[in-house]
Amino acid sequence: MFHSKPKSTFYKAHPLSLLIKILVWASVCITAFVLLFIIAYIFIKGVPHFSLDFFSLKYNSNNVSVLPSIITTIYMILISLLTALPFGIGCAIYLTEYAKESRFVRYIRVTTETLSGIPSIVYGLFGMLFFVTYLKWGFSILAGSLTLAIMILPLIIRSAEEAIIAVDNTYREASYGLGASKLRTIFRIVLPAAISGIFAGVILAIGRIVGESAALIYTAGTVAKIPISGFDSARTLSVHMYALSSEGLNTDKAYATAVVLVALVILINFLANTITKKVGNK
Repeated sequence: MFHSKPKSTFYKAHPLSLLIKILVWASVCITAFVLLFIIAYIFIKGVPHFSLDFFSLKYNSNNVSVLPSIITTIYMILISLLTALPFGIGCAIYLTEYAKESRFVRYIRVTTETLSGIPSIVYGLFGMLFFVTYLKWGFSILAGSLTLAIMILPLIIRSAEEAIIAVDNTYREASYGLGASKLRTIFRIVLPAAISGIFAGVILAIGRIVGESAALIYTAGTVAKIPISGFDSARTLSVHMYALSSEGLNTDKAYATAVVLVALVILINFLANTITKKVGNK
């Protein structure tokens, strides 16, 4: 019968293990402290400046309402995801289930990795030149959303690809053994099993959409109003916060906008995790 050594004896025999454990716990504590400090600082500076006028339907110089920006941000998230998800998941399915290792496949992977590292301002300039100027859409929700869709596409491709690769091959073999076709196996077996990993990529993509400002200034514009159509110019929460802080007249409202932005991100992540659990259990 084997007896495990006491922890004190183990760490005396392996002092490096104790050092690594201390460093790991120190990293966890520092990370948690920094996160809590940032959130607490934003809430302390922003919550006291909440008011009913701050959530009015129309923006003006007196209330600098955040509601139009909230609605615009939700529009941006929906349009960008609806555009990027089919292409991203479709590309991931092709790379993992159909494509054989070749120069073309390697080129696609290098391209997606390169696109994920391009600064957002470059995407903004591309969106301005192509969507705003060449297609003559002007500063609009549609131009901004498609620019964001291009930005998050590499992230969705890589996360979906890794999630599909992680699915055990025995699932595929069992499906083929029962006579299912390859396409049916992918959509009824593989994708449901990989849904949690795909949703993780979607959550990260939503975080990038919500926090983006540089690309949207050049594509969606900075008009503070509720958009009626896809060709209307509007500002998201991040652009709204940037505009208020850069003007220097409503810095307190910029902190209040930051609180709304953080709350929206937390709410979206909570809803996405809830949906992921329900879909995964089903």
